[in-house]
Amino acid sequence: MAAQAAEAKQARNLVVLDVRGCTSFTDYFVICSGANSRQIQAIADEVEQRLKKHGEYPTSIEGYENAEWVLVDYGDFVVHIFSEKARTYYDLERLWRDAKTVKI
Repeated sequence: MAAQAAEAKQARNLVVLDVRGCTSFTDYFVICSGANSRQIQAIADEVEQRLKKHGEYPTSIEGYENAEWVLVDYGDFVVHIFSEKARTYYDLERLWRDAKTVKI
């Protein structure tokens, strides 16, 4: 549902990683990029609104004001919304390369 919400706001390069075999703090990463800070915030807002309708609330949201890397933590999964520059710099897909990619 989080991936669908991101797609609805034209998130770029959307990837879902199954990190269950790699870490104990979450099961999935939803990773995407936005073209600018307004789009990044709009993606975060859409994810939060859609999940709230289903009784899901984030445990924390980090980076919303700067909107270079917004992290929305739902416990079982974490949504990472990057600017293109920040995504290239942090390169989570490389850091978590042992994770399995989930088809959306």
